[in-house]
Amino acid sequence: MWQYLFITKFKMRNVNLDGGRTKVVDLLKNGQPDSVVTVKGWVRTKRGNKNVVFLAINDGSSINNIQVVLDPAKYDEELLKSISTGACVRVVGKLVASQGSGQSVEIQGKEVELYGGASPESYPLQKKGHTLEFLREIAHLRPRTNTFGAVLRIRHAMAFAIHKYFNDHGFYYLHTPLITASDCEGAGEMFNVTTLNLEELPRNEEGKVDYTQDFFGKHCNLTVSGQLEGELGAMALGQIYTFGPTFRAENSNTPRHLAEFWMIEPEVAFFEIEDNMNLAEDFLKYLIQYALDNCMDDLQFLAKMYDGELIDRLKFVLENDFVRLDYTEGIEILKNSGAKFEYPVSWGLDLQSEHERYLVEKHFKKPVILTNYPKEIKAFYMKQNDDGKTVRAMDVLFPKIGEIIGGSQREENYEKLLNRINELGIPDKDMWWYLDTRRFGSAPHSGFGLGFERLLLFVTGMANIRDVIPFPRTPNNAEF
Repeated sequence: MWQYLFITKFKMRNVNLDGGRTKVVDLLKNGQPDSVVTVKGWVRTKRGNKNVVFLAINDGSSINNIQVVLDPAKYDEELLKSISTGACVRVVGKLVASQGSGQSVEIQGKEVELYGGASPESYPLQKKGHTLEFLREIAHLRPRTNTFGAVLRIRHAMAFAIHKYFNDHGFYYLHTPLITASDCEGAGEMFNVTTLNLEELPRNEEGKVDYTQDFFGKHCNLTVSGQLEGELGAMALGQIYTFGPTFRAENSNTPRHLAEFWMIEPEVAFFEIEDNMNLAEDFLKYLIQYALDNCMDDLQFLAKMYDGELIDRLKFVLENDFVRLDYTEGIEILKNSGAKFEYPVSWGLDLQSEHERYLVEKHFKKPVILTNYPKEIKAFYMKQNDDGKTVRAMDVLFPKIGEIIGGSQREENYEKLLNRINELGIPDKDMWWYLDTRRFGSAPHSGFGLGFERLLLFVTGMANIRDVIPFPRTPNNAEF
C-alpha cells in the first residue's frame, strides 16, 4: 500500500511586531513627510517655554533621537510637567520637515500619553557627562545612555554576523556544555558547581571532599572553553563552531578581565595550521566589514566621544594582509628593536601586550599572526612540530589590544597526545573520552578561540572590557 505525504505551504500571517509604533531609525531614514506616525520611547531631553515644548525621543533603534514639537496650549499642564528626562511616552503626530538643524524630520505632536514618569530628583541619568565608572554602578540603567545603546547595538550586530558567517560557510552551531569535569586550559581557575552542603561537606577516608555524593557524582566546574567538546563535533560533522558563555575564576580587576564572558570557537576537520590562519583572517575581516556596513552611526558616535582613530583602525585591518611570523623570528625582531620594554624579551617566554603591539604597530604596521610557539608555554592539545620544542600554535595580533585570537592545529597522534598529557600530570581518567577521538578515526584538525568581548573592545574603541558586556561579572561584583 502506497502512502502519500502531502505538504502544504504555511501562509504567514501579517503580524505587527513593532508594538503599534514606527521605530525612530525608520522615521529618520525612510519617513514620509505629512504622514501621521506613532512613536514610543524615552525622553532624552526636554526644553521649551510657554509657547512651545521640544522633546527628544529615543526608542533604542538608533543613536539618533527624533524631535517632537508640542503646543503647550493643547495639553494638560500637569501632563507636560510630568514629562521629564527619562520618562516613557507615546506620541502621535504629523511627520514634517525639520525647521532646525541636526535632523531632517520632526514630529508635530497631536496626542501624547505618559507611560511612566521619571522623577527629576532621583533619576540618575538626569544630566549628561556621567563617567563610565559611575555608569557601571547602575548597569540596569546604563543601556539608556547613548554610549551603551551604541555598544549594545554593535554587540547584537557582531553576534548576528558571527552566526551568518559560519552558516554561510557550511559550519554547524554546536552547543557545548557549561558544566564540565574537564579543565581545557589546565589553569585551574574554575568555578565549582556543587549541590553539597558547604557547611557540612562529606569527606572520604583521606579527608578530602567526597564528590561521589554530589549531584553529578564527581567534581564539576563551569567551563573555561568549549573547545574540547567542539573537537568531538568536528570529528563527526566536519566543521562546527561554538558561541556561548565561559567562566574564569581569576581574581583580577584589570580592564581586560571578566569572570563571565563569551567565546566563539570554530573547529574544523582536515584543517592544517595554514588553513586555520586563513579562516581566522577571513573571519575577522568579515566581521569588521559588517560593522562598517551596518553600524556606522554608532561607530561615528563612539569615535567622536572616545576614540578618534577608531574607524581608521578598523579600515587598517581590512586594507592589509596579515603577516605570518614565526615566534622565533618575532623574538629576534623584538630583541634587536632597540625599544625599551617593561618586560624583557627572551625565547621561551610568552609575549606581553607591549611586545605584540610593537610587532603590529611599529615594525610591520600590519596585523600579525604569530606561529610555532614553544610547547612549554602552550596547552597540551597543540600539535607538536618535528623539532620537539615548538607546537603549531597561532595568535592573531591586532593594533591597540594585542592578541585577539588564539588557536592551533590539534595533536591528532594518540601516542604523542598521551605522552604530553602524562608529562603535564593530567589524570588519564579525566581525558579518556578525548583520547578516544585519536584512537578511532583520528584526522588532522584545527581551531581557534575568539573572545567576543575582546572583539567588541576593538570594534567599539572602548577601553574597559566591562563596558562592552551588558552585566559585567568581576570579583565582588555580581549584581542584577
